[in-house]
Amino acid sequence: MVKIRLTRIGKKNNPFYRIVAINSQRKREGKSVAVLGYWHPQKNRIKIDKKSIDDFVKKGAQVSEAVKKLFK
Repeated sequence: MVKIRLTRIGKKNNPFYRIVAINSQRKREGKSVAVLGYWHPQKNRIKIDKKSIDDFVKKGAQVSEAVKKLFK
């Protein structure tokens, strides 16, 4: 099953997250299927490719709670 969730990158005390489509059995930083956007919480920047996310959801992907909160 494919999930759309956050994967953390960045330095210590400077988090940066990518929004990715990834197999649900992989680790958080595992190999992803596709990168769908990013979120930089300290600078309050969000970029989301809504069209790609909608395509994955139509194919059966599940969206995590954290990513759902970013949509709002």
